Amino acid sequence: MTARKAAIRAEKVRRAGREPTIALINIVFLLLIFFLVAGTLAAPLDATLKLVDTEGLEGAAPAEALVLHADGRMTLQEQETTPEAFVAGLEGTEEEAATVARVVPDRDVPAADLVALGQALRAAGAERVVIVTERGLK
Repeated sequence: MTARKAAIRAEKVRRAGREPTIALINIVFLLLIFFLVAGTLAAPLDATLKLVDTEGLEGAAPAEALVLHADGRMTLQEQETTPEAFVAGLEGTEEEAATVARVVPDRDVPAADLVALGQALRAAGAERVVIVTERGLK
């Protein structure tokens, strides 16, 4: 009976040795499938596409944008203005039915002032208020 117990014990040890390996193989296989699916969800850019290089480009406000300075002044093409006068002077194209007010705020403008300006522009008749910001891609 001792030989039989030893054989059963050896069989249990041999089975226990295989199970962690199979579990590891399953995990690696699932990770492989995950990365294959994740890689195909994001379409790659066309190889012949060349992106615009904006290094060294000086930023300038769009021609019809209201500039909000840190001290609270509002200017349009370097002339002081009010939200009502700015919205009244906006001209929408035929394709663009909505009146879009573009605002270029100074970096130091408090958020409450920017929100108040947006509300004043909406009250003056602007259907959309777009905030123009600097975007750093470095």
